[in-house]
Amino acid sequence: MTETLKRGYPGMASVKDMPMLQDMPPVGGFPSIRIQRRLPSTGPTGAAIFAVGGAVMAYGYYNVYHLIQDRKAGLRELEMMRAPIIPVLQAEEDIRWVAHEKRAREAEARIMKDVPGWEVGKSNSATGRWIPPPAPFGIDDPVLK
Repeated sequence: MTETLKRGYPGMASVKDMPMLQDMPPVGGFPSIRIQRRLPSTGPTGAAIFAVGGAVMAYGYYNVYHLIQDRKAGLRELEMMRAPIIPVLQAEEDIRWVAHEKRAREAEARIMKDVPGWEVGKSNSATGRWIPPPAPFGIDDPVLK
């Protein structure tokens, strides 16, 4: 029973004798029920990630461009330092080549001395044009000794 009195004691004989009281909403009504989906922010947006990635790539390309420019400047400087000695190096190579040709012709004359009609130093090319040697040989070439 909802009252404090029990049966057999003075008071209400039955629950049916209690006044009817209906539950009602509070004054002003119940608060509205939120039915929207509200998810917490879990990180940056896609546009922000794209912008940061683009900025990082732009910075990287900027650094690569300057690295290439520095490397080119270093190579230009090295070329400028070597340019004055190119004639000396070419003269040394020409001297080496002439000595090699002399030894090659001597070896050719020694090897082909028994072949009739053989001309030492004559071009073997079908076109008659001069063809440079295929690879540089040293003066101490074991084939010519």
